[in-house]
Amino acid sequence: MYIKPLFFVTLLLVTQLVFNFAAAQDKIFPVPGGNEKQLFFLQRTPNTNTIVCELNYKEGVVDKEDPIHVFWIRYQEKGQTEDLSYIQRKFAYGVKTRQIGENKYELNFVSYKKYKMYLMQSSDKQFHVYTTINKKPAILTRIYIEIKGGTFWSPNIEYVEVTGIDPTTLLPIKERLKI
Repeated sequence: MYIKPLFFVTLLLVTQLVFNFAAAQDKIFPVPGGNEKQLFFLQRTPNTNTIVCELNYKEGVVDKEDPIHVFWIRYQEKGQTEDLSYIQRKFAYGVKTRQIGENKYELNFVSYKKYKMYLMQSSDKQFHVYTTINKKPAILTRIYIEIKGGTFWSPNIEYVEVTGIDPTTLLPIKERLKI
């Protein structure tokens, strides 16, 4: 009677390890944790500094005007957190939000408006960011950007890899996108 739950947990752990190993590319990227407000994080090849997107609360409830707080974890330095600079917020990693219902928001990065994400409350009353991965709905957990050259204002993005969890099976799901 305990075989099915044990098998499911083991399968989930092995799958997560495989995905994490494959996602690490040539670098070992730290996985931010310990933040109950964290929704997903973004990493890219120039270094291991990580961008975290978390719920933004105001007076104990999600701030309807600005529901997402985006910031750095500067692993390359001392691991401190730091807000995005004005240029980063307005031209690269800032997140635009638009309320489309009660506790439901459409999101996109300012640098790539085509990729839509949705901040929504699930049936367990927890907020998640949902997107489409492999043509299926998924809870977004990580975005990885492989950059090969280019300039500060126009990096050459080889691919973007989005990782999440299938909300039905709770199994990891991943897709590599050419941008």
